[in-house]
Amino acid sequence: MQLDLSLYGVRTDLAIEARELAARGGARTIPGVNENVEEADGITITRLSVTTAAGSQAIGRSLGNYVTLEVPGLRTGDTGLQQKVAEAFAREFEEFMARIGIGKDAPVLIVGLGNWNVTPDSLGPLVVENALITRQFYELVPDQVSPGYRNVSAIAPGVLGLTGIESSDIVQGIVERTKPAAVIAIDALASRSLERVNTTIQIADIGIHPGSGIGNKRRGLTKEVLGVPCIAIGVPTVCYASTIVNNVLEMMSSHFGGTGAPHTKRIMGLLNDISEQERLSLVKEVLEPLGHDLIVTPKEIDEFIEDIANVVASGLNAALHEAVDPGNVGAYTH
Repeated sequence: MQLDLSLYGVRTDLAIEARELAARGGARTIPGVNENVEEADGITITRLSVTTAAGSQAIGRSLGNYVTLEVPGLRTGDTGLQQKVAEAFAREFEEFMARIGIGKDAPVLIVGLGNWNVTPDSLGPLVVENALITRQFYELVPDQVSPGYRNVSAIAPGVLGLTGIESSDIVQGIVERTKPAAVIAIDALASRSLERVNTTIQIADIGIHPGSGIGNKRRGLTKEVLGVPCIAIGVPTVCYASTIVNNVLEMMSSHFGGTGAPHTKRIMGLLNDISEQERLSLVKEVLEPLGHDLIVTPKEIDEFIEDIANVVASGLNAALHEAVDPGNVGAYTH
């Protein structure tokens, strides 16, 4: 009997991690995948563009552009650093919109995906709560709207288990009625690296699939579905237990296989000879008592999710509205 071990493999929603996995064989460059890395003030910004079908297949990501901000210091709760991240995010997002042709006056719809009753999944609704919404003024008193503000609307559609309606159906109906030039979708993601959980923000122009962070992919929010460009903003808030076990096995193989006493190297070095199928079988055996994988989140998630939602919302407010000062984090949240 052939075991289905696909559920116990390493899974990630981050393009940079997919790029790292594809480069394991030692390839420094992957044809069709362009990468630019910039670092300043404790913030590492990686810009990836997947330009060919071969590049897309190599890293398992759709053709498009991906920008990732990695900030390990976010774990410390430093408000000064949070402000810098909001400013950097605002700059990157503004450039990102310009790059894909979204004008400074184009109306946009913000969609906060996720379940507000589940802390690691509440990022989207919290960002919507803190976003600067202006569409009502454009509808009711357009002549009184000050220069420097964009027509912005927002919705937190909930999840299928709460509403009985697919998020994509709700958003599609709103898009058809309100006709935004673009949709900005925010959702929680999963990472293969514990270091990136709660410290990373990803922007992508390929849209998003609600539930992808927990392996529950359904009909997505994409340009093909909505008829307008969809920019995805994601923050990894969880990690799979199977991914943690896989990482431990890899670290043991790397450490004990190349260093230590001769006997240690001889015994632990055998890990290098374990096939992918055998390694996944070990992971499955560890998780067998549960019958399924576990999704893990840090115990500090309550405090972090509020902080990162404020950072993302503040950065979005500054990027979408020229009149908003990107250095004034939190001033326009409520």
